[in-house]
Amino acid sequence: MALFAAGGDIKRQGTNPPELVAAAHAGSFSVTLANELGVAGYRPRQIDTTATVTMEDMAAGWTMTQIHLDVIAAVPRVAECDFVDAALRAKANCPISRALNANISMRAKLNRRDVPPRVKPRRIVKNT
Repeated sequence: MALFAAGGDIKRQGTNPPELVAAAHAGSFSVTLANELGVAGYRPRQIDTTATVTMEDMAAGWTMTQIHLDVIAAVPRVAECDFVDAALRAKANCPISRALNANISMRAKLNRRDVPPRVKPRRIVKNT
């Protein structure tokens, strides 16, 4: 923790504790989102989550005050509203989110480029 005791200006090689927490949070959120989508009947093709941690030097020492999750997912045939609902449930149910005493914000976006379009019903007219 010497990195934070010195005001955060020491450059060290390797991973520091906030980076480890961010990686664990991103991974846990992705798994929780996949589970929430599965319960709703969808099978995500890919979920990419990045967690950004904000540290503040408070009276008690360096404190993790904010975590922002950026989520991009490819989910075939999902409606935008179903995806957003699943993402909000995942944010509330993620074990790491629940364990942290920090403000957690999120931006969730569907990647439609890699997902086949929804099949729209066609009207078939038969001539008799």
